[in-house]
Amino acid sequence: MSTRQLLRITTAGSVDDGKSTLIGRLLHDTDSLPLDHLEAVTDSEGVADLAALSDGLRAEREQGITIDVAYRFFSTATRSYILADTPGHERYTRNMFTGASNAHVAILLVDARAGVLRQTRRHARIAKLLGIKHFVATVNKIDLVDFDKDRFAEVERELRQVADRLGGLDLTVIPIAAKLGDNVVHRSDNTPWYDGPTLLEYLEGIELTAPHADPANLRLAVQWVSRPTAEQRRRYTGRLSAGTLQVGDPVVSLPAGTRSVVTALDTLDEGRSVGVAPLSVSIELADDIDVGRGDVFVSASEDAVVPVLAREIDATVCWFFDNPLRAGDRLALKQGTRTVRATVQELHTKLDPETLDEVESPVELALNDIGSVTLRTSSVLVADNYADNRDNGAFILIDEVSNDTVGAGIILQARELKPSGHNRSDIKWHPSSLDREYRWNSTGQRGATIWFTGLPASGKSTLAVAVERALVESGQVAYLLDGDNLRHGLSDDLGFSAGDRTENIRRVGHLTRLLADAGVVALASLVSPLKSDRETARALNDAAKLPFIEVHVATPVEECARRDPKGLYARARAGELKGLTGVDAPYEAPENPDLVLDTTGAVIDDLVQQVIDLLNTRR
Repeated sequence: MSTRQLLRITTAGSVDDGKSTLIGRLLHDTDSLPLDHLEAVTDSEGVADLAALSDGLRAEREQGITIDVAYRFFSTATRSYILADTPGHERYTRNMFTGASNAHVAILLVDARAGVLRQTRRHARIAKLLGIKHFVATVNKIDLVDFDKDRFAEVERELRQVADRLGGLDLTVIPIAAKLGDNVVHRSDNTPWYDGPTLLEYLEGIELTAPHADPANLRLAVQWVSRPTAEQRRRYTGRLSAGTLQVGDPVVSLPAGTRSVVTALDTLDEGRSVGVAPLSVSIELADDIDVGRGDVFVSASEDAVVPVLAREIDATVCWFFDNPLRAGDRLALKQGTRTVRATVQELHTKLDPETLDEVESPVELALNDIGSVTLRTSSVLVADNYADNRDNGAFILIDEVSNDTVGAGIILQARELKPSGHNRSDIKWHPSSLDREYRWNSTGQRGATIWFTGLPASGKSTLAVAVERALVESGQVAYLLDGDNLRHGLSDDLGFSAGDRTENIRRVGHLTRLLADAGVVALASLVSPLKSDRETARALNDAAKLPFIEVHVATPVEECARRDPKGLYARARAGELKGLTGVDAPYEAPENPDLVLDTTGAVIDDLVQQVIDLLNTRR
C-alpha cells in the first residue's frame, strides 16, 4: 500500500497578485502538464500563458481574473498535491472560503510592487479562521522591482505584522517570480541575498499527521440509508470525519442515543478491514435502529469523545450575500449532512479588514464581512467545536427562499440543551401566582395527559377525536394535539429525521404538561415510535406530578396497511417513500402501557369508554 501523503494547498491574496500564474508554474516545472494542455495555452511565439492553465471559465480568460475555484493536481517523487486556485477579487471571497475549507497549507501571494492589501489581510484571516496550520507567503513579481532585497524586506515586515495580528502565525516568506520561475521549483540566481527554501522545498518539508485516528473520536455523519434487498439489513453510508471504525465496534446514534454494534463494514477496498477518517464507509448494525440522513454515529466506548447536542452555538461567520445579515434573521443551517433552521440571536463583533481589529456590537454583517454571532437552531445539532473537528464544527447558511448559500461559519462553542430547556443563566423560571390545587378546585377539573401511540393508520387519531368529543360533551375541558396538525405550527420547522422526530416529541411533551397543569385533559396522538421519546414525554409530566396515561393502539400492521387512508404503506412498499414506521423504520412497542387497544373490528364507543374509565381512576 502506498505511503505517499496528499497535501492540499490553497492560494490566497488580492486580485492580480499572480495566483493562477504561480499554479501554472508549479505544474509546468514539475512536469505535471499533459502536452496538449501546454500547447493550448502557448502562443505563436512559443510563450505559454501559465495563468490560463487554471482559469477554465470563458469569463475568467476574457476578464483575466479568477472567478471560480479551480483544482489542479501534481506530484513529485515524495508526495502528491491538490492545488486550489481561488479568486482574489473581493466579489468572490466566498469561493476563496470554499477552496480553503479543507486545505493543509495556504500560499499567501503579495505583489512586490503593491505590498499587503486589504484583500490580502482578509484572505489571511479566513485561512487562519479555517484552521490552516501552515502558512507560506510569496512576494511575487520580485523581478518587476529588479529583485530588490530592500523592497522584499519591506513587504516581509508588512506580512509579519499581519501574522502577529492574527495570533502569531508561523510564517515563511519567499521572494518569487512566478512568471519566470524564480524560487518556485528551482532556486534563483537573481536573489543571492535569499538563503531560504524554494516554494517547492517548503511544501515538500511539511509533515502531516492523520487527525483523530483514535477510535474514541469516531464521527460518521449518515448520508444515505439503504436496504439492498428485503432480506438484508439496512446499510448506513457516510464519510468518517474522525476516528476509526471496524466490525465489533459499539456505536451510538445521535441525537436519538440509540446503541448498537457494527456487524459489517465496506470501504470498497477488499484488503481494508478498518475504516479510517476521511474514508467513506457503509456499515450494517446488529439492530434495525431508527437512523436517518443527518444523524451521527459516535463511539459507545467508555473513553469516547462525545460531541455536544447543541441548540445554541457561538460561531464565526463569513457573509457572502448582497443583503446584510442582522439579528433576528432566519436561515437554513447545513452542518455535515444535517439541515435545520437557525435564528440569529446576536451579532457580537465584526472584523475590520484594514486593521484586523474586532468592531464590537455591529448592526449587520455586509457582503464579505467576517463576524462572530450566536445562532439558535430549531432542532438539535450533533456538534463539535471547529478546533476539535473541522468537518463536524463547520456549517453553511442557506437562504430559504432562493436556496442560495449566503454564508459559511465555524463553531467556536456549542451549548447543550439543558434538561430544564434553558441554555442561558439570565433566563429564570417564573412560577404562577395561582397554586395548581387552587386552580383545579376553582374550575372543578383536574388535568392529565393521555398519550396515544401506534403505527400509522392504527386508528389513534380516530380514537383520540372520539375521546375528546366525549369529554367535552360531558362538560370537561379537553384538547387534542394531533401529530399532523402540530407539523403546521409548533413543529413546522422540523423534518422527519430521527433527530427532528425526537425534538417533535419533546415539544409536544412540554405542551401536554402545560395544558395538564392548567387543568385541561391533553390528548396527544402521535406515532412516537421510540420508547426513549415516549419516556421523555412521560418524565416531563411525572416531574410535575401530573397524571400521564400511555395508550398503545396496537392494531396489527397488516390491518393498518389494508386501511392505508393516505396511501403511505403502498408508496413505502413501492419504494417511493422512505422511513415509514412499520415498513422500513422500526416501531418499539410499549413494554408496559397503561392501556392496550386494537381497533380492528372494534366498536369505537367501547374503546372510548375504556379510556375514560382509566382516566377517571387516575385523577
